[in-house]
Amino acid sequence: MSAMLKAPLLAVAVLLLAGTGPVVAATIGVVAPMSGPYANLGAQVFEGARAAAARNGDRLVEINETCDQGAGQSIAEHLRAEEAVAAIGFLCVETLSEALPALKEARIAAITLSVRSKILMEDARRYGWPFFRMAPADRDETAKLSEVILSQWQNRPIALVEDGTIYGRDLASAIRQRLEAGGIKPVFTDTYRPGQEQQLALVRRLAKAGATHVFVGGDRNDTATIARDAAADKIGLTVIGGDALKSANRPIPLRDGVLAVTLPDYTTLPEAQSVVTDMRENGVEPDGYALPAHAAIEIVHQAAAGADIIDQLPGRLFSTVVGPIGFGSNHELQANPLRLLQWRDNTFREPRPQTD
Repeated sequence: MSAMLKAPLLAVAVLLLAGTGPVVAATIGVVAPMSGPYANLGAQVFEGARAAAARNGDRLVEINETCDQGAGQSIAEHLRAEEAVAAIGFLCVETLSEALPALKEARIAAITLSVRSKILMEDARRYGWPFFRMAPADRDETAKLSEVILSQWQNRPIALVEDGTIYGRDLASAIRQRLEAGGIKPVFTDTYRPGQEQQLALVRRLAKAGATHVFVGGDRNDTATIARDAAADKIGLTVIGGDALKSANRPIPLRDGVLAVTLPDYTTLPEAQSVVTDMRENGVEPDGYALPAHAAIEIVHQAAAGADIIDQLPGRLFSTVVGPIGFGSNHELQANPLRLLQWRDNTFREPRPQTD
């Protein structure tokens, strides 16, 4: 298909997904750290937003997010003065909690790329704040892990182990409740001591209990240690972890075959290839928040054709660089963004079909 034919078809697809007439340029805020420990994450947000704005002709209002107490109100005032219809980014819960009441008054939508706070979303619903979340909600990790185990490990001897942290304990407990409601009782549960050089005692207890599949509620290094020690002791374990496994692959590398419920590498998605190529040709690597930021700008651009963007965002499907995205009436993502992936060749990929 020629490039001349592709462009009209893409335009039609955007209009069908967004459910509006022709889109218009918009003034959009981009709120992210420009300095400090999170500056590299902020740079990803700004680069992705700029790439999208360059394609769509939108005007960006770039604002430094210091994540300090008291900054949210001034950020909201800045956005209002610039007549932004929406703002994307918002990597800090402190910024949002202070800015949202003023953003409500100004009818400016706020789309976060990272904040997962359940309490903040509950407050937003209670007070009618224009808060929309592109990050996974707290329940999404539990839901996807439980779905995988219930659907794929139904007849396997399953173990649940966690590291004693609030994250690990709560996640393992929530999964266990869902499994038992679905008729699966783990053959082994335990709390292990995190940060150890080896976990041979734990994997041998798993083997003694007959477990062949184990969920690990802990960080990447502990999970890598458990998988390594099981392989070294010739104990056949299928290991799965949560979103915490998407972190630096050190000091102990993750073994090929370890499963994780986490966000995909957006640069590998078919929808992203044109943008990824353009960004790389311009000397920008689309890491981390770059493509989600690009997608958020696309969403605002499409919704800006409506009379009130806050009313336009829920209940519709928007075409973006990371695939179709829609918000429910609760302002959360309609579809769980977390996926089952498998570590192979130094990256998380779609899992290979099960053979056992």
